[in-house]
Amino acid sequence: MHETITTYLRGQVVEEELHLTLTELCQACGMAEEHVTTWVFEGVLEPFGQLPQDWQFSGPSLRRARLALRLARDLEINPAGVALALDLLDQITELRTRLGRSGKS
Repeated sequence: MHETITTYLRGQVVEEELHLTLTELCQACGMAEEHVTTWVFEGVLEPFGQLPQDWQFSGPSLRRARLALRLARDLEINPAGVALALDLLDQITELRTRLGRSGKS
């Protein structure tokens, strides 16, 4: 007899065209505005708009904020370290994409 194992994955599709305010981003990630503000000043997140009350964040910013939160919380990395880690992860992704395009992956 074969035993069937079913695994359920839960995810959320985020559109590229999605725009969130500072408050909405904080609610979606479950974090305080101070964290997001610090990450903006460290370069982790790049909102549209000059002042915090005018900031708009894109769908990719939501994914990036959630990853930043996990790095900060789980690995106890400070904001500057989170910025560096995310920049390095972005570079790795870019290099993998280039390798894939060149057919050498």
